[in-house]
Amino acid sequence: MVTTDISYERFLQSKAQYGEDAGFSAIAIPSQAFDFQENLIEWSLRKGRSAIFADCGLGKTLMELSWADNVVRRTNKPVLYLTPLAVAKQTIGESEKFGIEAKRSAGGSSFTGVTVTNYEKLHHFNPHDFIGCVCDESSCIKAMDGKRRAQVTEFMRTLPYRLMATATAAPNDTIELGTTSEALGVMGQIDMLNRFFKNDKNTSDTRMMIRRAPSHGGPVSAGWRFKGHAEEPFWRFTSSYARALRKPSDIGPYPDSRFVLPRLIEREHIVETRTLAEGMLFSMAATNMQEEREEARRTITERCEMAASLAHGTGQPFLIWCGLNPEGDLLEKLISDAVQISGADSDEAKEEKWDAFISGQARGMISKQKIGGWGLNLQHCAHVIEFSTHSFEQHYQGVRRCWRFGQKRDVINDLIATEGQRGIKENLRRKQVAADKMFDELIKHMNDAIRIDGGYKFEKEVETPCW
Repeated sequence: MVTTDISYERFLQSKAQYGEDAGFSAIAIPSQAFDFQENLIEWSLRKGRSAIFADCGLGKTLMELSWADNVVRRTNKPVLYLTPLAVAKQTIGESEKFGIEAKRSAGGSSFTGVTVTNYEKLHHFNPHDFIGCVCDESSCIKAMDGKRRAQVTEFMRTLPYRLMATATAAPNDTIELGTTSEALGVMGQIDMLNRFFKNDKNTSDTRMMIRRAPSHGGPVSAGWRFKGHAEEPFWRFTSSYARALRKPSDIGPYPDSRFVLPRLIEREHIVETRTLAEGMLFSMAATNMQEEREEARRTITERCEMAASLAHGTGQPFLIWCGLNPEGDLLEKLISDAVQISGADSDEAKEEKWDAFISGQARGMISKQKIGGWGLNLQHCAHVIEFSTHSFEQHYQGVRRCWRFGQKRDVINDLIATEGQRGIKENLRRKQVAADKMFDELIKHMNDAIRIDGGYKFEKEVETPCW
């Protein structure tokens, strides 16, 4: 005799991924939407679960809010809208401008509409209370072994409607696209790797995801490379659930005239160190991450004094991205008309300081990219100062807070480094080339997409022995 074990069936359902399309036609789109934005909104709604990789300033917030609003109208059930820290308030302001009902929640409550919260608050919410989820700046889940990736993926696992949007889809390596594919229920990260890639050991060992480049300590692809003849099918597969664009004409016959960026003036400043590394007679390039970190801590004063000198006397707003707490503390002392947002500040204090900077009460802002480098629109500022970093995503997103469509002035980007940190710039250039190639390939294959069913929907009735 065979019986059905209800608890085991529920366990299997909790692990299922629904890979088939589950979309519908758009019901209402804000009048403010451009033609290309309307195209993407309609496409993402038809898909039901999709990703929009659109560059900064192309209106991802409008598209995300409109998508969520349509899902609410269709189902009369709530949609959760996740944003980076400090962006939730800005999103609510945008929803009011577009005539979309959205409310902010921090404690887990929801209502029949769009519920906006920060990623840091996700643990307060129950996925059974929602019909869909929007992940703004979704590259925050790029790390295969990251806590946030696991939390977001598990939350969305059985939601019928999902949308992920970012300008930096895979900032470090193409294989990071697997976390987006898995969260959308299209194909798991490991399944994607095994289907299209292989590594040096010919295994599925995810511990090989990142290794260090011997020349300067930066992260590079850890032996994962495309299988023979698999590269083109991979981009066609990715295009089945994602749309990528850096200008409107990338997705159709749409004019780019409203989306022309001003100049980006990049200036590199090499700081002379006052103290040398132990045992050294003159400055030399760092050869590994440990030496880079030691040099960064040893040269805090020199680098901060350079940053302060670049900010002083301009009379214009400025944004300084730092990487260490002592850097932020010293910069705040050196620059009297700037405020610092640190990790020790409460969420409320962070938002108050951002408001002071955006409103002009404070001329300058000092913070870390991981605290405020995502999602915010800071076009009133056209001067970005930063210290060298291996993170292409942090560099790109940090500059694009100001250098984005809607900016009317040329943007100055001052990059401060020491002699020992020259290799970092080379690593950023390498990642820029890789990111450009990813966008080019996706744009090229968007009209030739293929669908590969990687969903995990268990349709057979569960039967277990009575014993």
